[in-house]
Amino acid sequence: MAKEQKKIILTGDRPTGPLHLGHYIGSLKNRVKLQNEYEQYIIIADLQALTDNAENPEKVQKNVIELGLDYLSVGIDPKVSTIFIQSLIPALSELTMYYLNLVTVAQLERNPTVKDEMRQKGFGNRVPAGFFIYPISQVADITAFKANLVPVGADQVPMIEQTNEVVRAFNRIYKTNVLIETAALVSDVPRLSGLDGKAKMSKSLENCIYLSDTPDVVKEKVLRMYTDPGHVHVKDPGKIEGNVVFEYLDAFDLEKKKVAELKENYQRGGLGDIKAKEYLFEVLEDLLAPIREKRKEFAKDPAQIMKIIKKGTAKANEKASQTLKEVKEAMGLVY
Repeated sequence: MAKEQKKIILTGDRPTGPLHLGHYIGSLKNRVKLQNEYEQYIIIADLQALTDNAENPEKVQKNVIELGLDYLSVGIDPKVSTIFIQSLIPALSELTMYYLNLVTVAQLERNPTVKDEMRQKGFGNRVPAGFFIYPISQVADITAFKANLVPVGADQVPMIEQTNEVVRAFNRIYKTNVLIETAALVSDVPRLSGLDGKAKMSKSLENCIYLSDTPDVVKEKVLRMYTDPGHVHVKDPGKIEGNVVFEYLDAFDLEKKKVAELKENYQRGGLGDIKAKEYLFEVLEDLLAPIREKRKEFAKDPAQIMKIIKKGTAKANEKASQTLKEVKEAMGLVY
């Protein structure tokens, strides 16, 4: 009987700003839920953050601690999850270089996630080379820890497919089974719209509710959410399709029967946008208030946050270095 592959999760974020509700529902919730079942590595991807912030490294550096605070505040337990800084793991950069030889420029250009991000950032024909190849950096992150599960949003699934393409190419060319394929764990809510309803929630588009936002800020953002422009009066029938308020209620309200009743009332006519938004604010505050309080406590001792991250980084460095050693042996790069 074949030995069962150890279950390992690799996940993480770029330290370019605080985490938002899209991050929470897209992957953070799953990370907390699964951390006691899997060996979990959580990457603070500062190298990837620099691919479009090379002229502002202070922003990336500052947000390393902020990201650590967000992780701990939502319930990531450093006793069972390993949080680490990407740039402090030399093996990841070296693996990226090896893997770049296994993909073509055409393959990178076809990656829909990268195409969408380049369009959003307005790079035009001035795409930084580091940004263009960052999917292969992600391949290095995943394979270095031999992760067989990666919690992602629906838009990141092409990254997992590209990872498995590289894994298969490497194992075929070098006649080995050193690298393993991985699987995407997509959230029950694979995509959360931004406040304007025009795109997914994104830091770069400034259409987010952040986990660290104060109650006043959350309320102000909820009150300007996109609803149904044709729902002018309370008595008017309203549409819930494309209505951000009801999208968020579906995502975050555990009282599904209550949500169904609100939808019916709104569609029939008799529920105003303000009432629906006030209810959504209460739902979001039930989620965010305890996160905010924990964050406040953790923020009192930033040195302890960095100590936790550096301890995790030391553990991650050992794991990634071992994989690099196996990769180089498979390639014959042993001198």
